Amino acid sequence: MIQLGVNIDHVATVRQARLGDEPDPVRAAHEAELGGADGITVHLREDRRHIQDRDVRLLRQMVKVKLNLEMAATDEMVEIARDVRPHTAMLVPEGREEITTEGGLDVAGQVSRMKDVVAKLKSGGMIVSAFIDPDRAQVEAAARAGFDVCEVHTGPYAHAFADHGGDFRRQALVCALSDVAEAGETIRGAGMRFNAGHALNYHNVDAIAGLPGIEELHIGHAIVSRAIYTGLREAVSEMKRLMTIASIPADT
Repeated sequence: MIQLGVNIDHVATVRQARLGDEPDPVRAAHEAELGGADGITVHLREDRRHIQDRDVRLLRQMVKVKLNLEMAATDEMVEIARDVRPHTAMLVPEGREEITTEGGLDVAGQVSRMKDVVAKLKSGGMIVSAFIDPDRAQVEAAARAGFDVCEVHTGPYAHAFADHGGDFRRQALVCALSDVAEAGETIRGAGMRFNAGHALNYHNVDAIAGLPGIEELHIGHAIVSRAIYTGLREAVSEMKRLMTIASIPADT
């Protein structure tokens, strides 16, 4: 069954706006678990703009489901990951000026470096994932570097969905979805797990959740935004329900 990893970075963003102690992302993780989350995702950035070291360490102790640590492929982050030992370490690109991660990791341009980082993380007992664009060259490079998982960047699909009002008769939207699906086939063919995420929401998630062989979606902003109105537990539960329905083949 398809799984949902809930990204709680934006809970920490609200906390850091006042440099206080609430809302606490550790408590948010508990609410997400009660809502049915299969995993909790956080991104410990170099500039610590939202998630803090304290959060990662407490989450590793408290989370009862999978903990996925998004991280840049830097020596500092590798050492933190090897110390904390999240269940999954996901390598992502990181820019100081971006609000959130934009674009996939260029594995193809740094295969040798990625092999070294992946090996160090795996030796620490972690499953290692690459956040990549839906591009065959990046998938093939990820396989050569030894990644266990590829998470396909769904931002282009989400933007096409918004631009065309979710009308799948529009070729641009069909192509964007096809790009994700084809990347997924290549990922699975290379023996890696096929995950996806970025800019998915309650309106556009169905088509992605219904792709063959997809194992897990990571969703944050849409869920935290919905939680302002409904509460985090209910927001997670509703997203999980939509994903599960979409992932069940029509002929069953």
